[in-house]
Amino acid sequence: MTPLKIIFEDPDLLVVDKPCGLVVNRSQTIREETLQDWAEEYLGLQQPPADKQQPSAFFDRSGIVHRLDRETSGLLLVAKNQKVFENLQAQFRQRKVKKEYLGLVHGDFEDDQGEIIGAIVRLPQRGKFAVFDGRKRVFTDLPQAREARTDWAVIKRLTLKEEIFGEIVKPFGKKLKKFFSEEGRVYSYLRLSPLTGRTHQIRVHLKSIHHPVVGDRLYSGRRFGKFDPLFCPRMFLHASKIAFSHPKTKKTVEFSSPLPFDLQKIFDKLE
Repeated sequence: MTPLKIIFEDPDLLVVDKPCGLVVNRSQTIREETLQDWAEEYLGLQQPPADKQQPSAFFDRSGIVHRLDRETSGLLLVAKNQKVFENLQAQFRQRKVKKEYLGLVHGDFEDDQGEIIGAIVRLPQRGKFAVFDGRKRVFTDLPQAREARTDWAVIKRLTLKEEIFGEIVKPFGKKLKKFFSEEGRVYSYLRLSPLTGRTHQIRVHLKSIHHPVVGDRLYSGRRFGKFDPLFCPRMFLHASKIAFSHPKTKKTVEFSSPLPFDLQKIFDKLE
């Protein structure tokens, strides 16, 4: 595995910069190398002998405190021991960890900032979630929805350059060209702060207000699923900042990661 970029390291924890495409945790369905494989090797973790084993999330997750989706890049915390792992997980549960993401989404916003509040539930489709709406039959007999909130603020309002848009829509038929002309030119660059940590939360919340993340194949719909890859190579979502109380010093520490180069280049196509 290619070595990961380490933003910070001390005797207690690591802050790493996860690239897009890297899966965080191992599972029975994942055959490729994961960030967990890297962490286990880097930290030299070995499970205790069978006769001394106790259930341990620290060993089961190789010190990885939280998750990022495969397609999301950015900052991730890895604990080096059980005590630090438990401390950091408690901070996440108590919502003391502050996270900030950068994302490019479809469409414009009337306001400069706001919040999205909507409980999230897992759908029958494998690996897909939605904002809960008890009025829809699709939600019948599903696991209990979990409350979620995402704050957002507009950094820039952007338009796809006319010459680039013209090249992208050439292969499409008349109906799709009309749709993209109305819906595929305007974008918003957002600062996003999830106050809860549900799976796919930012992506699901933005879809629920009809502003899907650019390049999100799972939630942007079939039409944008064809359009977005022609100018954006991957999902435009990056975990750019994280702040928490250091488990040993008790001082608040904050780390940041600049927007990756492949996402920076997308701004050359926008104005």
